Amino acid sequence: MQPGRVIGLLGGSFDPAHEGHAHISREALKRFALDELWWLVSPGNPLKARGPAPMGQRMARARAVMDHPRVRISDFEMRAGTRYTAQTLRALTRACPGVRFVWLMGADNLAQFDQWQDWRWIMDHVPVGVLARPGQRIAARNAKAADIYRYARLRGFESRLLAHGPAPRWCFVNVPMVDVSSSDIRAKGQWATRDAKGA
Repeated sequence: MQPGRVIGLLGGSFDPAHEGHAHISREALKRFALDELWWLVSPGNPLKARGPAPMGQRMARARAVMDHPRVRISDFEMRAGTRYTAQTLRALTRACPGVRFVWLMGADNLAQFDQWQDWRWIMDHVPVGVLARPGQRIAARNAKAADIYRYARLRGFESRLLAHGPAPRWCFVNVPMVDVSSSDIRAKGQWATRDAKGA
């Protein structure tokens, strides 16, 4: 991996991936001036009690949903054996020296970011790009992480500068959003999980 490249990281279970994920990925590429964006499909979310669909099934769905020359669908967390975001970021930094990573999240994740393991380490070491999702703008702006790191926030029109300076630095951007969620898709029975052999 070429040093100096700016790579956005969008983590999650992608259970299943959908157009909302694809939409915020395209917006993030533009808004934060990313060279690439990687979807980090996680083996499982430590904050969720229920396990996701088999990894192979979720990876295949992600590739079908996000067909873009600058977006990579990755199972890095499974291969590296990491479970938490901070662990993953440390492993990626070791594996790709000189690459500028930007952690991407929806505004709903910022609202509960202080529940993540080593969240202060993440903020102190990796620029964070936050994309507003429907109904979450006010809650995110009032989040504990947003309050503590208020001094490190870039304004929306400075979003393209996010990766080009030392952490802590983060930026909240309002984007037109696709109002769809993985939980809604599962609830409507539109995501039938198969066993590992069929994944």
